[in-house]
Order: sequence, then structure tokens, then C-alpha cells
Amino acid sequence: MIKDKKSNTQEPENESMDIIESDDIAEIEAEPVEENEENSGGKLTFAQSMGITRTVIRPPEESDIKLRPDRIGRYFRKYLSRFVFVEFSDEYMARTKTTDIMKGVPVPLRKADLKNFNGGNGLDPRDLAENMAWVMGCDPHFKYTGNYVDFLLKIFNLKIAEGMLRKGRDAAEEEEYDDACVHFRACLCVRPDYLHGMYSYARVCRAMYLESSNEEYVGRFKAEALDYFELVTETHPRFAQGYYYLGYAYLNMGLYAKTAAAWRWFLKFTRNGKDRREIRKRLEQIKEPIEIEEGCNLVLAGKNEEALAVLEPYLDSRFNDWWPLHYYTGIAYLETGNKAEAVARFKNVLQRNGSHIETMQELLRIYEESGDKENAKKFRQKIEMIQQQIEEDRAARVKEEERLKREEEAREAKFAADKLREDKVKEKIIKGDDKKEEQETPKKRNIKRLDRKH
Repeated sequence: MIKDKKSNTQEPENESMDIIESDDIAEIEAEPVEENEENSGGKLTFAQSMGITRTVIRPPEESDIKLRPDRIGRYFRKYLSRFVFVEFSDEYMARTKTTDIMKGVPVPLRKADLKNFNGGNGLDPRDLAENMAWVMGCDPHFKYTGNYVDFLLKIFNLKIAEGMLRKGRDAAEEEEYDDACVHFRACLCVRPDYLHGMYSYARVCRAMYLESSNEEYVGRFKAEALDYFELVTETHPRFAQGYYYLGYAYLNMGLYAKTAAAWRWFLKFTRNGKDRREIRKRLEQIKEPIEIEEGCNLVLAGKNEEALAVLEPYLDSRFNDWWPLHYYTGIAYLETGNKAEAVARFKNVLQRNGSHIETMQELLRIYEESGDKENAKKFRQKIEMIQQQIEEDRAARVKEEERLKREEEAREAKFAADKLREDKVKEKIIKGDDKKEEQETPKKRNIKRLDRKH
């Protein structure tokens, strides 16, 4: 792996803000044929070797958005404050045959919805579905997401996922990316393996990190986009565009061998001549980076003499400004006893990536072994400063996680308190019905007497 944070990001030549384009849809002619028990052994069938059947199936904890770790939910939970929660009446649940699904389940309403409810106008089921979509999309791990999914499927069937997808696409076209992302996430809560939902979600995550300069935000959305592009190719291996964007994701991580593998699958399935020419050109451009990556992997495997034979020629090439090239070459020199060249390579790394702590640790070790106390002290202090900054960043992240957790607990406590208050009011009304009627009758007589006096 070659990971150079300072390298320019490589992007597709024909970028469009549409999440799924007409050319993309043309690639989707048939769903993959599932692997059967007879062919589940070590040998691939002809269909599997052609990539038209799933060869990787992840467990639900990694592939179902309701179960997998949520990297980016923290950025959407703020929208949950738009909602208040009530419960369906027994009458409504009986009429819609959803008592077993929705009994005791909080239902999200916006303030405008609440006014309509209190005014006796009721609520359009589509508005209710939209509210549930926002709650699920903001937090797929919400305690009642499963209930919402079952309810929506009962009322609308699987078309509800298509509706959420359309809303997400419309929002993406307007560059309302938070809105789009929430709807794609809700769509995946309903259908975790839905191709259009998975691909659109990966694309919008990609669009969101490309627009941000916040390092943590970029890291989280980039990881989510990468993971979902991988899931798209694993779950729908005939879909060419999944490989197209997966290749670019790998390219920007310095994973050149993986980039080439993904793009070769793209060329196998795509019908888009313009994209085909683009990717063939890109593959030609990464031939040398692939060789450098192979040299770095030889260092990791302890084959340092072989690694130097591969890497040394590139030290005076156009790749001279890649700090990973100097780092891995320095490690190979160090392991083969050439400390002077190793130090030169490591200093070269720090000229290009001044906070690379692994390089500083290698130099500290060399200076300590050689008795160079002055340089050893200098690098020891630098390492301590960077480690302190890393610890402060980690503590800040933990603090933020705790804050978000407190907010979530406060929301749940508020709902529990509101529900308890509502139950007490209901109980009071039921117990006081007779007394209320007795009190209302004389009140009416008094009004009549006053009317007669006028």
C-alpha cells in the first residue's frame, strides 16, 4: 500500500451530479444468480468466473445498515429535534391491522403535523412515511426502526423504498446532500441490498466528502463511500459503475493493485465507450505506481534485497516526491545494514510529510544506537509533541461521542416522560368522565339563565 496524503485526489473525467444516470441503469439487466450448495466449494463455476454470481456474501452485521456500525450518523441526529413523538390510537391500529407492529411504538410528527392532529384533520400516510424515513435515515439504529420498516411495508409494500430513493435523488440533484443521504439511508433500512439505494448512498457520501475540508468528516464519509462501493460490487457483481467508482476510491488511497483489479472488472461489464477509454488510459498511467506498491509490499514481507531492486530506480524518477517511496526504501536500507542511506531516505520523508511519526521513531532508534544524544533528544521531543496532539484529538472525539450519547439519552428520556404524562392524562379523563358530565350540566343551565336575563 502506498498512501500519500499530499498527493492530488484523482477524480473521474466525466463526473455528473446525478446519482444514477441512464447509462448506469443500462448496465443493470439481470440480478446476480445466487450461489447454490452444489457449487459452494473451492472451485468457481463458469458463471462465477465471469463475475455474474455473488462470490462474497457479508454477514448482516456488515451489510445491513440497521446493524452495521454507523460512521456518519452523528452528522444527521440534529434533525431529530424537528420531531415530537406520539402513539397511534387503538382504533387506527385495529383499522390498519398494525397493532402487533405499532402498539406502544412512538410515531414521529413535525410541529405542523401536530397542529393538524389536534385540529382533527388527521395526517396523510405519505407525510407519516416521510417522517419515519427521516428518523430512520438519521439513525438506522433507532430502537423502533424495525417497527417503522414493518409498518411501511404493511401500508405501502416495497414501493416505499422506491419513493424514498426518488426523494433522495431529487435532493441530490439540488445538491441538498444531507437530505439525499438521509433518504438513501432510510431506503436501505427498508431494503439493505437494493442496488439503486446502495449505489446512490455511496455516490452521495462521496459527493459530501469532496465538498468538505473537515478532516474527520472527510475520513468518515470517505470510509463509508468506499465500504458501500465494495458492497455494491460484492452484492451486484454485474453492475459496472460500482467498479468504476471503487477503482477511484482505491486510487486515492494509494492502493494501485486493487485499483487495477476493480477497473478490469469495470471494462468487462461496461458498455459506455467514453468511460472505457478513460479507464484504459488510467490503467496505463498506474503501471509504474503498481510496481512501486509491489516493492513496498516486498519490504513488508521482509524481502528487502528484492524490494531495493524494485524501488531504487524510482528514487530519481518523477515519483521522487512520493514520501512512501522514500520511507519503504529507507526501511529496506536499514534492514540490509545501510544506515547512512536509511537516514537520508527518512529525512527525505520528513521534508514531504513532517509529522510522519513512524519515520521519526526510526530516526530516534538510529540516533540512540549510534550515541547521537542531541538528535535523539530532538526527535524524542517531536514524537512526544505529536503523540500528545494525537491523544488530544482522540480525547476530543471521545468527548463528542459522549455528548451525542447524552443527547440521544435525553431524547429517549423526554419521550418516556411525555408518554407517562399522556398516560396519566388519559387515566384522569377516563376516571373523571362521570364527574365531568355532572359539572358540565349546571354550567350549561347557568349560561341559559344569563341568556334569558339579556
